[in-house]
Amino acid sequence: MSLVQTVLKLLANGEFHSGSALGRVTGCSRSAVWKAIKALRDSGLEIYSVRGKGYRLSRPVEMLDMDKVRAALNTGSVQAIHCLEVFHDIDSTNTYLLERAKQGDNRVRACLAETQRTGRGRRGRNWVSPPGGNLYLSLSWCFDSGARGLSGLSLAAAVAVMRALAGMGLHQARLKWPNDILCEGRKLAGILLELAGEAEGPCAVVVGVGLNVRVPPGEMSSVEQPWTDLETALCATVSRNGLAARLLNELCHALASFEHQGLEPFLEEWAQWDGLAGQDVCLALPQGTVRGVVRGVDEHGALLLAHDGVLQRYHSGEVSVRLAADPRDPAQ
Repeated sequence: MSLVQTVLKLLANGEFHSGSALGRVTGCSRSAVWKAIKALRDSGLEIYSVRGKGYRLSRPVEMLDMDKVRAALNTGSVQAIHCLEVFHDIDSTNTYLLERAKQGDNRVRACLAETQRTGRGRRGRNWVSPPGGNLYLSLSWCFDSGARGLSGLSLAAAVAVMRALAGMGLHQARLKWPNDILCEGRKLAGILLELAGEAEGPCAVVVGVGLNVRVPPGEMSSVEQPWTDLETALCATVSRNGLAARLLNELCHALASFEHQGLEPFLEEWAQWDGLAGQDVCLALPQGTVRGVVRGVDEHGALLLAHDGVLQRYHSGEVSVRLAADPRDPAQ
């Protein structure tokens, strides 16, 4: 464990710790402790410094703990997940698992991180990853059916996340096709699926979930779209370790179900939580913008859009969706 990680763990309780006390515990000089504090501040954490008292986080932080997450997993997830890892920081949890899949490791693996240096969303967009407050989680799963049999998997994963959120008491969240989760119109979570394998042979899928749990506004100032976090939505403190276990339980169950039954078992719940159904939207396609009314999704997960008297199907990866009322809508 690095000095920065050790200092953060000591400060996590939200109480004051003097520089000399931190130095004694870590076995480092006060100058080294100060540099660690600066590194934590640079990463986005707000740390108070008061003469005569020392350093204190602006709020307590529950550090991710592999043992606590594992203890909260259900029997099915414990049996399914071969390896569970927790990192302080990492380039990307998805990239980490994807590289292992490319090396031929087809076992189920889960990975969490306090922060990501190069987190990303759909279409290569950066995913802002401040430390200590959010959840960055990835799960790898091998499907024998090949990539061609995975149509609609992103929707099944999104339903799994919604099930976990509903289990936390959040019932006002909605799905934005294909795999964004909004709460009162603001981005709460995003899901990114990446594949390694053959179109017809075994295929490894990495499901990445980025979920805002508790974030001060200043830490997300670079995010362009409206966003919210889970604690704001619930008006309650959330255990990240408990939430991580709940997400892994639901994802393992959903991926196993999808492997045997496809998207069909998830369609009713998708319709229940569909935040775009009946909405007038704009779809940005490579060949231009199309406007129409969303009529749900088909049995393969394609978006159904009614425009010019015709019902058309659009697949994930081909379009981006914005509500027509969005001021950034290129059609307005």
